[in-house]
Amino acid sequence: MIVGKLLHGHSKHSDGGGTIDYPRGYDLLAEVGFLGRRRSVFTRLAALSGAGKGHQIVDVGCGTGYLTRMLAPLVGREGRVTGLDPSPAMIGHARRRSPDNCSYQVGEGQAMPFPDASFDIVVSSLAVHHIPVAARDTAVREMFRVLRPGGRLLIADYQPPANPLAARLAAVLAGPAMRPSMPELLAGLVPAAGLHVESTGTVGAVLYYVNAVRPLDALS
Repeated sequence: MIVGKLLHGHSKHSDGGGTIDYPRGYDLLAEVGFLGRRRSVFTRLAALSGAGKGHQIVDVGCGTGYLTRMLAPLVGREGRVTGLDPSPAMIGHARRRSPDNCSYQVGEGQAMPFPDASFDIVVSSLAVHHIPVAARDTAVREMFRVLRPGGRLLIADYQPPANPLAARLAAVLAGPAMRPSMPELLAGLVPAAGLHVESTGTVGAVLYYVNAVRPLDALS
């Protein structure tokens, strides 16, 4: 949101889309934005994903690879975490810091370069609000497509501040990227894509998450 607006390198869209092309600056401002609790927040997200030994995971909008690196020890040497991001600068930064069981590709969430049913788990953190508004439903359908039947989805993104004044300021700074709010948006997009929502909640002060599952084909 605010961090992203400061660090956007370019945008082909006027409705919230764009890339962040300054990875070192992003990581620095993210640490400040999470008030020193970034690691604990993302450790919690990694646990919420359900990641375990041998899982194949894709992180949509992986940025600098921070969450992928949290997931890597959970899947072990038998598993793999793949990061996808439209910014070559972010992908290059992530590759230079990744363990052996992580890999990264340049690409967009609304057009993922992966076969159907490729992954046990799809995660996406602080990325949906960077996807063009008109493409967000397509992106969530893509998350459904690349999930195996019974696979799990975790999306986490900004929620409006509880303080009305802070919420208004955030809305002004974010512009169309955060309208409607992520809780409202995901409440519609995730079930519409065919996923069954199992839980929602908050992590830290600013993140709202949706945990969902792709139904088994015989039951969908």
